[in-house]
Amino acid sequence: MKVISYKDALTTNNPHGVDARKIHGNEHTQVVHMHLKPGEHLKKHTTAVDVFFYVLEGEGVVEIGDEKQTVTKDMLIDSPKNIAHCLYNESNADFRVLVVKTPTPSADQNRQAVAGMLK
Repeated sequence: MKVISYKDALTTNNPHGVDARKIHGNEHTQVVHMHLKPGEHLKKHTTAVDVFFYVLEGEGVVEIGDEKQTVTKDMLIDSPKNIAHCLYNESNADFRVLVVKTPTPSADQNRQAVAGMLK
């Protein structure tokens, strides 16, 4: 059995500039713990794999395609592949989310997603 606390996982370098920690990964699934402080947000981007977000703490806004919705603790949000998405923390409190990608994107797919953000 492998047990890990997100607090023990290393912060990953990411183009969003937020606290993101990979807590699980294999060829089938990647799980990242994201901690957005008040006022922080991700850059709008697409992924080549399906993603879902599970809210652990706080309140935030999820934008997928042309839809925006406020979400709170214990909500799960499905984000289909190749649809632009973004997370925003517009509150005065922390917003913590599990980001689950399935299957795990390849390094090439990750590079393409980052390149898309920089355009």
